[in-house]
Amino acid sequence: MRAFKIPYLWGGLSVKIRVYYEDTDAGGVVYHSNYLNFCERARSELFFSKGESPVFEGGHFVVRRLEAEFLKPARLGDLLDVTVELKTLKNTSMTLFQQVLRDGEVLFEMTVQVAYLMLDGRIGRLDARKKERIERLLT
Repeated sequence: MRAFKIPYLWGGLSVKIRVYYEDTDAGGVVYHSNYLNFCERARSELFFSKGESPVFEGGHFVVRRLEAEFLKPARLGDLLDVTVELKTLKNTSMTLFQQVLRDGEVLFEMTVQVAYLMLDGRIGRLDARKKERIERLLT
């Protein structure tokens, strides 16, 4: 388990998500796949909170790679903080670090690389203007 903080290039965003019955098994523990859903919501909220859409300028982001660590269970009724912070921003992708916390305690964390694809499926390019828009979302 990690007890250190990774340095970030930009600020981040935290989204509050309540755990509902539909998110859990019969014992009230969150299904493992729902942590990915919570993180996807936080990434989308990164755009929505600034009046933007995750589909912009003829393209959108898709998950290319992720590495996840399940540390402790979330349970029915928990109010979670889901964070998203930018680690790298490249010409065709960005890498984000995300955590799911309950009262400041890390329950889940992942690093996810998302690629920018055009709506027709071609790899898109994040030019300087698009990168500036993304950076503004994180400040």
